[in-house]
Amino acid sequence: ESAPAAKGKEAKKDSKKEQPKAAAPAKKEAAPAAKGKATKTAAKDTKKEGKKDTKRKAPESTEQAAKKQKTEKSVGIVGTKKPRNFSVGNDIQPKRDLTRFVKWPRYILMQRQRRVLQHRLKVPPSINQFTRTLDTNTAANLFKLLNKYRPEDHAAKQKRLLKIAAGKARVKAVKPLTVKCGINHVTKLIEEKKASLVVIAHDVDPIELVLYLPA
Repeated sequence: ESAPAAKGKEAKKDSKKEQPKAAAPAKKEAAPAAKGKATKTAAKDTKKEGKKDTKRKAPESTEQAAKKQKTEKSVGIVGTKKPRNFSVGNDIQPKRDLTRFVKWPRYILMQRQRRVLQHRLKVPPSINQFTRTLDTNTAANLFKLLNKYRPEDHAAKQKRLLKIAAGKARVKAVKPLTVKCGINHVTKLIEEKKASLVVIAHDVDPIELVLYLPA
C-alpha cells in the first residue's frame, strides 16, 4: 500500500511540473504581439520624421555654405579674448582723467570755489539779479548809447566855460546831456525819480556797494 501511495505523490509532482510548460507557449505568443506594437510605433515615428523633413528648408547652395564657413572662421578668430598687459613696453594704458592731480593757478581755484558756493548756497534775490547779464548784441548797443552820451573831458569843459565867459548875454549856461556816474549821485537821482535807465555792473566786488541801491 505504501508503494502505490508513493507513486501517487510522484504523479502529482509530475503534473505540477508539466503545468508551467503548458503556460510557456502563451508567453511566446505575447512576445510577437509586443513586437507588432513596436513595429507600429516605429512606422509612426518614421512618418513623423518624413513630415518634418518636408517642412525643412531647401538645401543651401555652395556659395552660402562658403559664406557660413568664412563667418564661422572670422568669429572664431575675432571672438578669442586676449587679455591686455599694461606692463612696461606692452599695451598702451587707457586715458585717465588727471584734473585732480593738476596744479591749477590760484585764480582758477577761486573761480571754481566761488561757483560751487553760489550753486550750493541759498542766494537772496538782491544778489541773484547779478547772475543774469546782457547778451552780446544788447550789450554792444548799450555801449554805443553810453559812448554817445559820455561825460565831457576837462579840456572840453574849459572850452565850454570860456565861451560862456566871453559872451555871457548871448550864450546860455546849459549843461549838455551826459551819463551820470558815481554811487551817491546815482542813488540821489533814483530817489528823485530822475533816472530813466540805470546800468549796474555784474562783477562789483564787494557786492555790498550796489545792494543798497533802491529798486
